[in-house]
Amino acid sequence: MGNTTARLKKGGIEFEILVDMDEALKFRKGESDFLEVLGDRVFTNIKRGDVASKQELEVAFGTDDSLEIGKEIVKKGEVLVDQDHRDEEQEKKVKQVVDFLATNAMDPQSGRAISPERIKSALKEAHVHIKNMPVENQIQDILDSLSKVIPIKIETRKIKVTVPAIQTGKAYGILAQYKERENWLSDGSLEAIVNIPAGILIDFYEKLNAVTHGSALAEEISQ
Repeated sequence: MGNTTARLKKGGIEFEILVDMDEALKFRKGESDFLEVLGDRVFTNIKRGDVASKQELEVAFGTDDSLEIGKEIVKKGEVLVDQDHRDEEQEKKVKQVVDFLATNAMDPQSGRAISPERIKSALKEAHVHIKNMPVENQIQDILDSLSKVIPIKIETRKIKVTVPAIQTGKAYGILAQYKERENWLSDGSLEAIVNIPAGILIDFYEKLNAVTHGSALAEEISQ
């Protein structure tokens, strides 16, 4: 996609470096261990050509090695992307939402599935803002907006989950996004009723078992 600027503010100074955008984004996501810094200089303002001094780099990064500094800037700072990339990422997020709803949602009036085309059209009609986060973490907000323009409901499973006291801290974040109600027991364990979209039930169990090491008890109950 071409060259771009990556920048990071440290010690009150904004440091900038020139990198290849595709390569930098892959490195940032952990998809590549390779990063080539374009040029051997670190700037405080690339547009003006202001080069950071060796002393400024040593104080901020503990080195004046432009490659090592570039890696830290890309990992911890901001990589500027062009409009084409932003549009591409947004399209990916829209597709994730459409696929999720086409699999899990239905028209509650007819009981029939809703086509991906209709869902995508409704997202535009309802001016739904899709955030850069997992679909399941924002699906309720999306449904609230979509329900204003089309009848839509997600098939869910109601599960009673009991988590031992020692595991509640790690498990609570997973349960909270689906929680209908909770009850803290006298021994410190947590009993929660959650509504899980049917299409991600297996994924939910895998995440819950991973953080509780299989110690959580889950039982499906009638709606």
